[in-house]
Order: sequence, then C-alpha cells, then structure tokens
Amino acid sequence: MAEKVDYDILNESYKGIAEVIGVEAMLKIRDNYCGMQLQLPMRLYDANKLRKKLQTMDVQSNQIMMLSRKYGYSPRWIKEASK
Repeated sequence: MAEKVDYDILNESYKGIAEVIGVEAMLKIRDNYCGMQLQLPMRLYDANKLRKKLQTMDVQSNQIMMLSRKYGYSPRWIKEASK
C-alpha cells in the first residue's frame, strides 16, 4: 500500500503524521478518520477512570510521587483522588 503514495506531494498534515508513525499507519488513520478533526487530550489517562482505579488501591504516601509521574497528575490530585 505504501508504494502507491507519492510522498513528495502529500498534504503537510499527512506528511507530518507519516514521518512520526510511518506511511502505512498514516494511511490507516486517513481511512478511518478522513475529514474529521481530531483533538487529543493533553493527559493520556482519563481522570474519572483513574480516580476509580486509585480508590480500589491501597495508596501509601510513599507511592504518591511515583503515581503522579506515571499518570501525569499532580501529587495533590493523586492523594485526594485515592481517598
């Protein structure tokens, strides 16, 4: 499939995506989301789902910084959400 793509004349948006993830993956994204505007959240993890997960865990105070770095939320948020 990639051999059919004339990379030099690709739209800049598609060219940028192809540079990051490759032509094959870019074509899959185009096929599935063509014409749609995608907005990707800054945070990888959903706050509500993470809160539920933290509440099922026995979060110790010495784990808060590690969880904060892992999930991309502040230590304060992790502490409050885990209650």
